[in-house]
Amino acid sequence: MKFVSTRGQAPVLGFDDVVLTGLASDGGLYVPESLPTISEATFREWQSLPYDELAVEVMWPFVEGSMPRETFESMVKDAYGSFRHSAIAPTKQLSHDTWLLELFHGPTLAFKDFALQLLGRLLDYFLAERGERGVVMGATSGDTGSAAIEGARHSEHLDVVILHPYQRVSEVQRRQMTTVLSDNVHNVALKGNFDDCQAIVKASFMDQAFVSPNRLLAVNSINLARIMAQTVYYIYSGLRLGALDREIAYSVPSANFGDVFGGYLAKQMGFPIAHFTVATNANDALVRGLRGDLSRKPLEKTLSPSMDIVVSSNFERLLFDLHGRDGLKMSQVMDSFQTGAVQLDDSVVNQAKALFSAHAVDDDQTCATISRIFEETGELIDPHTATGVDALQVTPSGMTKVVLATAHPAKFAEAVEKAGFDEVPLPSDMTDLLEREERYTVVENDLDDVQSFVRSVMG
Repeated sequence: MKFVSTRGQAPVLGFDDVVLTGLASDGGLYVPESLPTISEATFREWQSLPYDELAVEVMWPFVEGSMPRETFESMVKDAYGSFRHSAIAPTKQLSHDTWLLELFHGPTLAFKDFALQLLGRLLDYFLAERGERGVVMGATSGDTGSAAIEGARHSEHLDVVILHPYQRVSEVQRRQMTTVLSDNVHNVALKGNFDDCQAIVKASFMDQAFVSPNRLLAVNSINLARIMAQTVYYIYSGLRLGALDREIAYSVPSANFGDVFGGYLAKQMGFPIAHFTVATNANDALVRGLRGDLSRKPLEKTLSPSMDIVVSSNFERLLFDLHGRDGLKMSQVMDSFQTGAVQLDDSVVNQAKALFSAHAVDDDQTCATISRIFEETGELIDPHTATGVDALQVTPSGMTKVVLATAHPAKFAEAVEKAGFDEVPLPSDMTDLLEREERYTVVENDLDDVQSFVRSVMG
């Protein structure tokens, strides 16, 4: 499989180079040049496979040619070996037609573990093959950072630098990052919001001389390997819930569109997903974007901080397809967005409406949904998952509905308590998290200051 940039001016790359490159040199994002079409008969053959074996089958067309298959099989098995549930991504019924897809059984209690446990191993393998060392540089609104650190902290060929917005993530989220004291792990608390963190990371990838001779590496969802890994759990859950024989819709809490795009890739490969509902908090960039309005609003701090994002990077990947995969057109759209608002053509919006709906949920409704679901089912859900449940009201009727439960409620004590519950205990292996020693550096919202810090910690 080869990969092309959404803006059409960067080199066509193979999988190993895409993993090691992250953001394309023209500022775009890499996507598959073409995808394999998987037959219904093949999907039926896969129905009985355990998660790790299915993951190899789904992802191998992306990876083939970059490593031996047995190496990849071992890597996948190892990546998911630390998950707390034997099913890896179990489903739990909420009502007669609604299910939760539990994606929080990984080592850091959030869906990011599915991609980042694998990505850390991929990066280490490709660097070792080339005799290079890399610097992982990422921005996090809460969950990506801890998952990236957990996936790479044992690496022999990586330094890890994660930027999180200072005092804008939950305490559990922060401590999951800052209490990892490995010599190759470095946390930056940036005096800004997530979009500031992301902008600095993107600017750094456009001019990487400051890390020379090392290679700068992406773990944010700009790295296509992240999206590839997230494709698997849509197929895994859908096969178990009868997607080959009935219509299934997924409701996905998302602000950066990466998790939704994983499901979209599954559909493009032939898996019959009928509909996607995108759930956001008050930061509703995706709701407006899917209606054709690409504009910026001031960021609001909410009880679902992992979605406190107002510039949705991965939305560009969908727009590329909706614009007929015209890189020049996408470049013009994104250049215009950088300087002001953009109104998408009706033809683009109508294509999006055929597959996607979207719904924004404020903090009051988030808390009300947490409380209601507990009263109705006995399940305590986190605030991000609650937005997905609430967004079911705009999902087409008559379909089996699956809500992605993206994080464990213990990560978001403030929201759970405001919904009327006591703090949720952490899993037994994390009960001492709030007492562990922390290590992080507060840095001004300035590109030069951040890059100076990165240079100072490189191994």
